[in-house]
Amino acid sequence: MKNQLTVYKIGGKIIDNPTHMKAFLFGIKQSKGHKIIVHGGGNTASKVMNQIGLKPKMIDGRRITDAAALEIVTMVYGGLINKRLVAQLQSIGVNAIGLSGADGDIIRAHKREVREIDYGWVGDIDEVNGKALSAICKNENVPVICPLTHDGNGHMLNTNADTIASQVAIALAQEFDIELVFCFELKGVLSNYDDKQSVIPEISRKDAAQMHNKGIINDGMIPKLKNGFDALEGGVRNVFIKHVEDINDINAGTTLDL
Repeated sequence: MKNQLTVYKIGGKIIDNPTHMKAFLFGIKQSKGHKIIVHGGGNTASKVMNQIGLKPKMIDGRRITDAAALEIVTMVYGGLINKRLVAQLQSIGVNAIGLSGADGDIIRAHKREVREIDYGWVGDIDEVNGKALSAICKNENVPVICPLTHDGNGHMLNTNADTIASQVAIALAQEFDIELVFCFELKGVLSNYDDKQSVIPEISRKDAAQMHNKGIINDGMIPKLKNGFDALEGGVRNVFIKHVEDINDINAGTTLDL
């Protein structure tokens, strides 16, 4: 029987909200089995860029990462946010280790090819070092992974945190019984964004495509769902999208199903 491992992904809206962060930390403390945390933090990166006079460049919600932006996101994601989160976890007795993709060579990627848009130093994942992450987890430590990868040639790459969470979960699925939990500020995927109680309890890939065509699911949710379905196809047992306060409630949120 495989040991249980849960991959938790949290975004900037959780990180920036003290109430949500308190709930997340409590949930992590109470959760069973091995754990890996993947975090974003784009809001903080944009705030820091504005403070020093660099205007963030976004296209369809995706950050254009030129050389100057890469320096900022490396400092913010790999330093400020990651180490602050590690310190908060240590304060509740969770022995966390902060990592980027370059640390321990855990995530290699390549610079995204230029097609219609040049995203700059943005990485698309090639390989996750599941053996290295497994060793950390088996030593009763919790990896805390920021949204930075590397290309093996000395370059850091800004990489989508949802994608990292999905690919990490897939890489460990052969060794562990994996669940992937996308934690955010809503109760789940909503059928009506104006009604915060209108949670869709279960969604298949076909359902998601139909709801997207009807405008029920907004564009920001589509990549999260895609990564979730990819994880299921890659051997992850369960994928949930739920409110950060409900991360240990098996009946809460939205469950993805192929």
